[in-house]
Amino acid sequence: MTDTYHALDALLQARYSCRAFTDKPVENARISQIVAAARRVPSWCNAQPWQVIVTDPATTDAFRAGLQNAVQTDAPAPDMPWPVKYDGVYAERRRTCGWQLYDAVGVTKGDRAASARQMQQNFALFSAPHVAIITSEADLGPYGAMDCGGFVTAFTLAAQSLGIATIAQAAVAAYAPYVHRFFDIPKGRHILCAISFGYEDSKHPANAFRTARADVDDIIDWRTT
Repeated sequence: MTDTYHALDALLQARYSCRAFTDKPVENARISQIVAAARRVPSWCNAQPWQVIVTDPATTDAFRAGLQNAVQTDAPAPDMPWPVKYDGVYAERRRTCGWQLYDAVGVTKGDRAASARQMQQNFALFSAPHVAIITSEADLGPYGAMDCGGFVTAFTLAAQSLGIATIAQAAVAAYAPYVHRFFDIPKGRHILCAISFGYEDSKHPANAFRTARADVDDIIDWRTT
């Protein structure tokens, strides 16, 4: 295997969803580096549908405060359909991830108040100093969203390579009307997700666990003749 493969594999293993950040801001030049790398991902007909709004710490704080208020007053209204349900292995993986987080931060089974407080950290953006809002042209539909998924992955990996922690958050997109209003995003663009980012708080227990991945043989369906 080449050194490039090993470097990429190490980067993928190092990346994780950070759920606690310090207040240290990321330099604009580094953020530009992240986007410069992420824009290289493939897209359908080279449409490159992604657009990214990036906040400075003051704007992040204002957005965070308004988002937390919207969660209390507004019903969820995502621009794109939410998953219908999580069944089978997908439900199992979702539950496992949730319980790993709860175990890490000391939420016991049945403590609904504590689990609700932890869930609300999504809308506090885990105290990150920056948030990136990822949007796609609505007319491009699922394929625009799929292309943006590749951009999100590349963004998180490029950030990791520079020592910057990230967490991609679909939860923020549940309150798309608020996001549209706050950032004056046209209705013709879909809010797909947010990426909260900054420097990790390495001492916070929420950052102490890692999720597992399916085995390669559970992913590949070999077809031979």
